[in-house]
Amino acid sequence: MREAEIRRLLAANLLRAGSIVLAAVGPAFLLDGFSVLGTHLTWLCVCSVSVATLNIILHLVLKPSQSPKRSSFAHKISRFLKCCIYFFMSCILFHAIIVLYGAPLIESVTETFLFAVLLSTFTTLQCLCLLGPNIQAWIRVFSKNGAMSIWESSLQITSVCSILGAWFGAFPIPLDWDRPWQVWPISCSLGATFGYMAGLIIAPLWIHWNRKQLTYKSR
Repeated sequence: MREAEIRRLLAANLLRAGSIVLAAVGPAFLLDGFSVLGTHLTWLCVCSVSVATLNIILHLVLKPSQSPKRSSFAHKISRFLKCCIYFFMSCILFHAIIVLYGAPLIESVTETFLFAVLLSTFTTLQCLCLLGPNIQAWIRVFSKNGAMSIWESSLQITSVCSILGAWFGAFPIPLDWDRPWQVWPISCSLGATFGYMAGLIIAPLWIHWNRKQLTYKSR
């Protein structure tokens, strides 16, 4: 396994983590009264857009899954539209799952949907950038020993860490602490964000430490 590829992955993940930090700090210079807790819905939008934009740029620059075949312009447009549809469907699916896990059904619909958008940005968007709108490839990557590159291994780790972070973030909500960050969905979205950032750092380190055992074979 080439060390240069691992370094590219680490650099890309550090940029992704940096975009989250910038989304938390940067808007305060442009928007009066902006804060992650005080204007949480605004931060959810800024963070989602920031991470999504950087992910797309990194995919276009690094091309970790570039196909040797050249696609027609019509095929690229069709692929782009499918990715948009898949992302929107992912947001709806995450929204439904979050409600099934106890989020308010009628109240706080905007908060729940924006949280679903954030989760989709951390998980589904990365799948779309790396694998495209190919459900079979998604199933392969998230199956046991299904990754075929370090980028797919990183996708596995960051996606799982994001969802676990959101799940653990829900634990403090029912506690009678009366803290501002217990308001829905602040603790969950922060948990997902910290989980995603942890996954970004853990992924290249885990791949580096296990590079001798990792053998990516074409399937």
